[in-house]
Amino acid sequence: MDWMKRIICALLLVAVLPGCTSLVVSSLVEPAMENLQQQDDLELVCEGAPAFLLMVDSMLVGHPENARLLAIATQAYSSYVTSLAACGREERATALSIKAKDYGLSLLSPYGLLHTEGSSPESWRQSLERLGERDIQALFWGGYGWAVWLEAQNGSPAALAQLLKVEQIMLRVVELDETYYYGTAHLFLGAYYGSRPAMFGGKPEDSLQHFEKALDINKRQFLPVQVAYAETYCRTIFDRDLYESLLKEVIDFPLEKRPDLSLANQLAKIRAAKLLGQIDLYF
Repeated sequence: MDWMKRIICALLLVAVLPGCTSLVVSSLVEPAMENLQQQDDLELVCEGAPAFLLMVDSMLVGHPENARLLAIATQAYSSYVTSLAACGREERATALSIKAKDYGLSLLSPYGLLHTEGSSPESWRQSLERLGERDIQALFWGGYGWAVWLEAQNGSPAALAQLLKVEQIMLRVVELDETYYYGTAHLFLGAYYGSRPAMFGGKPEDSLQHFEKALDINKRQFLPVQVAYAETYCRTIFDRDLYESLLKEVIDFPLEKRPDLSLANQLAKIRAAKLLGQIDLYF
């Protein structure tokens, strides 16, 4: 794995030249993260990603407040947690999601967005409103890593309470730049509002609007949107036709059309095939 060798060499370079971290991140670590997202060999990802995660962990030991490294670590752990079911290692999701959360919260910490004793909801919202476009990477990935961990908590009451904060973070991302990372803030909000019927606090109409906005932003080429759309909104309102249509759209999408999204789209295809096979269980 050439990209992994490059990371190992980069770590050696950092060890002897402590001042070159920014150069290493921009020239080696960020391209390696992009390469991971472009992989269409799922077995290679399953085998190679843990080594990449360990390398990023090692770099953060010496540079724990480096925001770019923290964002990469959060994205990498979140992506790997999403891959675990397809890798046959689903039992690792809860443990590894903790790393996604911890790195994500480290991104949010400088902005006063963590729960502290005595803090009020109003002061938290004010901290959120002070963030601008320059802060969107930290804001989005901080919220995303937090959400990945919350999803692994299987609906515990404490997790549901924290989801309200992630919701506010993603709403702020939408306000600042709704197109960031293929409109994924809209994906989160669509799934969050669409996962429950209206009588239990869900917002199906809001869910529909967010999913459609996400599809418009990424031109229906970031396939996790269609999968989440089917799995939450369509199930909640019992729309079998839309459910089937969205999942077939994912299965029929040619991966080569968006090589930069190969990993996410391949995982979406695997999930779509499973959900389509279970259609009679839900409708």
